[in-house]
Amino acid sequence: MHISPDFSTLGLALSVPLLGYVLAEGLVGKRSYDRMLRRRDTDPKALTRMFRLWVACAWVSAAAALAVLAVSPGAAASDLGLRLPADPSTTLGMIAGAALAVTLIAFATRFRKDVPAQPALTGMHPRTPAERGWALAMAVTAGVCEEIVYRGLLIALGVGVLGLGPKTAAALALALFVAGHAYQGWRGMLLVAVAGYSLTYLYLSSGSLVLPIAVHVLIDVMAMVVLPAVATRRTAPAAG
Repeated sequence: MHISPDFSTLGLALSVPLLGYVLAEGLVGKRSYDRMLRRRDTDPKALTRMFRLWVACAWVSAAAALAVLAVSPGAAASDLGLRLPADPSTTLGMIAGAALAVTLIAFATRFRKDVPAQPALTGMHPRTPAERGWALAMAVTAGVCEEIVYRGLLIALGVGVLGLGPKTAAALALALFVAGHAYQGWRGMLLVAVAGYSLTYLYLSSGSLVLPIAVHVLIDVMAMVVLPAVATRRTAPAAG
């Protein structure tokens, strides 16, 4: 992948608070997650309130990334991966394959009693229709916004501002991406690193965020909506 973004002074100024948010996201996320856990059993809106906050912050950060691009005439949308892949048919096939894999994994877990649980994600499993709706919104939001910010803008800033190669800039962006999930603990961060590396590879190999966004959304929908629903049905007492 080759990109050569040239950010304007205004664009760089706008990126400063966004980078500050990225650096603080792990701490902010952990504090809000811990607060939600403490209150969830006594406050029925604790989870949806946290999801609303996270969704709002994610879309604001994505909007800020797009604003940096908008005020930088020397940076093209393609420098942030905002373009269609060179071979759309192959990309659509890969998205279909990922969707099938997600469905098969979710279906297979329906018949197992020993599905390993990631503690931090278990704490966010929705219990009510409202919580499921916000969990779905959070999954889609994370897939879109995190790719724009972490894979799109941060790699472009690494290349255009720090003079790094795309792979080195991607490695730095991946480290920040993992740090942003500190609320999941070391085990969760390890899984995030594996997923993030795969998403980074998809971006660097295609030069487009279309496939990483689609796969990211599928992963999060499975983890936050599909598998919790499967687990709930599996453990629910049989009627009669």
